[in-house]
This record gives sequence, C-alpha cells and structure tokens, in this order.
Amino acid sequence: MDQANRLILDGTLTARDALRHTPAGIALVGFVLTHESTQHEAGEARQVRLEMGCIAAEEIARVVAASPLGARLVARGFLAPRGRSSGTPVLHITELEFKEGV
Repeated sequence: MDQANRLILDGTLTARDALRHTPAGIALVGFVLTHESTQHEAGEARQVRLEMGCIAAEEIARVVAASPLGARLVARGFLAPRGRSSGTPVLHITELEFKEGV
C-alpha cells in the first residue's frame, strides 16, 4: 500500500543554520520557511502564518546555504520527526523552486 507523505509549501527563507556535514560526508542545512496566506475553511477566510522547520541535503543544502534570507521559495518534501526521541515534524526537502526571479 502506497502511503502518502508529501507536502508543498511556499514561503520565505527566514532563518538558516550553517552548512554542515554528517560523519558520512553528506551536506545538510537546517532552515525555517515562513508561510503566510489566506485559506478558506467552513466558508470563512482564515489568515494563516506558520514557521516550518526544514532540512535539506546535498545539492539542495548547498543551494539553500548560498541563498539570501528573504528569498521566496516553493519547497516540496516529506515530514519526518526532528530526531529519534522527538515527535516534532520537520519538512525534508526533496525539490526546491525559487519564486520572483531569485
């Protein structure tokens, strides 16, 4: 059975950690994507603002590490726990697109 775990979120790059490498040599960077929009729920407009913790690996990590704060992004990926003992979700980026000519 195919189990869906895909998320598409657009927003602004508002915080970023330094690029680091795992013991196996994989490049990683953690960052925050801030999303703001108007969504419709139960016939009413609702203002939504959220900050999503994200992590990117390898080529995407290097691109994010070189990107300016304030860049507009569309991120696609999957949710996984932040760590082994944490239930807090983090968006693991598998595809990244820049908006507004960045």
